[in-house]
Amino acid sequence: MLIKIARVSAFLFGAALMLILFSGEISSRPDTQLWPQAVPFQTDFLEVSDLHRIYFELSGNPKGKPVFVLHGGPGAASSPYYRRFFNPEKFLIVLFDQRGCGKSSPPAELRENTTQDLVADIEKLRLHLKLEKIILFGGSWGSTLALAYAEAYPAHTGAMVLRGIFTSSQEEIDHYFRGVRTFFPDAYERLEKTLGQPPSPQAVLRLVQSENPETRKKGSRAWADYEFKISELEADDASQKKMLDSPALSGLVYSLALIENHYLANGCFLEEGQLLSEADKLKDIPAVLVNGRYDMICPPVSAFRLHQKLPRSKLIIAEQSGHSIQEKAIERALLEAMRELE
Repeated sequence: MLIKIARVSAFLFGAALMLILFSGEISSRPDTQLWPQAVPFQTDFLEVSDLHRIYFELSGNPKGKPVFVLHGGPGAASSPYYRRFFNPEKFLIVLFDQRGCGKSSPPAELRENTTQDLVADIEKLRLHLKLEKIILFGGSWGSTLALAYAEAYPAHTGAMVLRGIFTSSQEEIDHYFRGVRTFFPDAYERLEKTLGQPPSPQAVLRLVQSENPETRKKGSRAWADYEFKISELEADDASQKKMLDSPALSGLVYSLALIENHYLANGCFLEEGQLLSEADKLKDIPAVLVNGRYDMICPPVSAFRLHQKLPRSKLIIAEQSGHSIQEKAIERALLEAMRELE
């Protein structure tokens, strides 16, 4: 049952509530062999500002090729499941929770929480660990953050393996809030009724930032319900309801609704078209771009456009796949990409 529940996990930008909650119980799909679970040999916190400190952990080979795993959301957290995409004998696996997320503190904090802050945190962590070049592994929002970091620090980016590409354009944000209703009119209508107006980041924030706890809970749940439903090719409504009813997930559901819409309401703190227009900075960096053919959150057109800008990129459109990292074709493509980088 835990595996079945986890399948509805990776909603916008690859966030994974059930991966976080039940990560120890998740197995690979029948035709995919994930690596054995690596146990961290170091866990710690790094102070990145007077306000924020971020949690990080190291596993795998201390002398291996360093790979930074960028979790989704914004507002989700790292998960032990992500370690299983990497050969622990070949890679130094670096997981960390972004500002306001997971074990980082303060929780659900919007102050000093922008894309530029998160990019600076990656660089501070790289320097703290005394690493020269790093591999960036991220999905959805993680792909956005990876591109932003790589364009800021191309000399320190060795390679990128990205899933569910999101470049934070207004077109992509509009699709997420309005275009999806063509395929999920029921999910869209539920969210619209809860918000009392057409969905938008500002409308969601109005509820989740309410002083009334019940209003915050109602808004957060409505947002999570919408995301979960459209995230996977075959979403399980019964499992989704159990997940949303779980008291253990209430804080994470709130964090996601708050931080995610904080970013979306501000265009992810990037200039319109910035990541594509500055992609020439990445021309020498090897990249694998994986996107589900039927990804309703991050349609493959964004991956296709990015691929056209990156001469050293490989584009994989995973057939019979939605947005979730656990779609078997996506899982398999990511594993193969990391094997090629060993």
